[in-house]
Amino acid sequence: MHAQEQTHEHEPHSTGASLRFNGIGKTFPGVKALDGISFVARPGQVHALMGENGAGKSTLLKILGGAYVPNSGELQIGERTMAFRSTADSIASGVAVIHQELHLVPEMTVAENLFLGHLPARFGLVDRGALRRQALACLKGLADEIDPQTKVGRLSLGQRQLVEIAKALSRGAHVIAFDEPTSSLSAREIERLMAIIGRLRDEGKVVLYVSHRMEEVFRLCDAVTVFKDGRYVCTFEDMSQLTHDRLVTCMVGRDIQDIYDYRSRPRGAVALKVDGLLGPGLREPVSFQAHKGEVLGLFGLVGAGRTELLRLLGGLSRSTAGRLLLRGHELKLRSPRDAIAAGILLCPEDRKKEGIIPLASVAENINISARGAHSGLGCLLRGGWERGNADKQIKALKVKTPHAGQPIKFLSGGNQQKAILGRWLSMPMKVLLLDEPTRGIDVGAKAEIYQIIHDLAAGGISVIVVSSDLMEVMGISDRILVLCEGAVRGEVSRDQANESNLLQLALPRQRAGASN
Repeated sequence: MHAQEQTHEHEPHSTGASLRFNGIGKTFPGVKALDGISFVARPGQVHALMGENGAGKSTLLKILGGAYVPNSGELQIGERTMAFRSTADSIASGVAVIHQELHLVPEMTVAENLFLGHLPARFGLVDRGALRRQALACLKGLADEIDPQTKVGRLSLGQRQLVEIAKALSRGAHVIAFDEPTSSLSAREIERLMAIIGRLRDEGKVVLYVSHRMEEVFRLCDAVTVFKDGRYVCTFEDMSQLTHDRLVTCMVGRDIQDIYDYRSRPRGAVALKVDGLLGPGLREPVSFQAHKGEVLGLFGLVGAGRTELLRLLGGLSRSTAGRLLLRGHELKLRSPRDAIAAGILLCPEDRKKEGIIPLASVAENINISARGAHSGLGCLLRGGWERGNADKQIKALKVKTPHAGQPIKFLSGGNQQKAILGRWLSMPMKVLLLDEPTRGIDVGAKAEIYQIIHDLAAGGISVIVVSSDLMEVMGISDRILVLCEGAVRGEVSRDQANESNLLQLALPRQRAGASN
């Protein structure tokens, strides 16, 4: 299916240049990531790139940003044909690409990261006063609450994303690409970003926008180009004629009627009892129960303590008070090893930093935790099990990889996430902790992951899911706990859950004595 390029109904009030991709191709060992991609993105438009994980969207942005050199084709900005051999070439040509995986130095301050490579100097030394003033100007209106003197490593993932965006905007680029920019942001931060992107459009810049969040695309974007398996599918330039169902069908090649596919199931006995738990990131003692066969959602805004709670349950952080009981037996979790041995398994939010082993193969990443259970077998028998298990998980989870020996770093984010799930599905489990399991994952892969979650619950596993996507947490959960500022604010049953009551619980309340 190919849609003809159409003339946009209103040309922007700008002399900005269009961005054209002409026959872009990119091949990696065993994989054709892009195959003859051609389309145009116009100034004064927000142009979405949509497609399943592995469709080639991020690869195209890396070519635009100079990180990859295409094997064929060329890109043009206005009448100029570009040949970027490095990220410096791209930046010098007025291009800024904000990637999903952030490029910041954790041990440096926010200000130093913003101006890395061109720090203001005076008498041969860094001018700290000028650096702070310039950093504050960059953060203004985007992340006013962030102190430029704070080390980036101390910021939340959402705050780090805002710093990355501020860094890109400070360069004054006229072509700006965003790769899943809202995946770690709170509702308030998303609104702020939307306003900034709207301003960039009004200024006549070319804005490319990669997101799997349909509501954002329909709200923000003026045009959509769809990729599938590294090939161009179509471009829609009249958003008023585009429906959600039509876009999904173009992306996945099939109809997905109900992405969540929720199925009720009997709730079993208490699997995990949390009694007065306190630890890093929690302001008040947390108590709740998770049952066998239940999907328990944890919702809250950025900084609510959701990830910190999962890290305590998964043994990554030490509790300072309270008790954990797993099927009636008290646990003392001193490390993730203790949690894994007990059958509590965690898929972390930051899969690059805490989930995958980038240089290892897909098979290694799947088998690494389950290997100990088979260590008593001979080398040949164990090797046979590992090959069989990796192939089984790759097939069951539909991981897109040319073979099990492919380094996992070459897979898309969604396929890396599936491989991490495959790691835990290779082991006996009682409780599965999922922190933002569909972050940066396309609609087709989301449906597959929801299916896995429901199947695990149907098999008696207790699944606890953290999600900042309000529709997702309502769509898959049997029950929802809402956290706010490090405390549980309330519990909502599935039949009582709606956007209004969940957000009311999630929003911070004004404390006594606070100014109006």
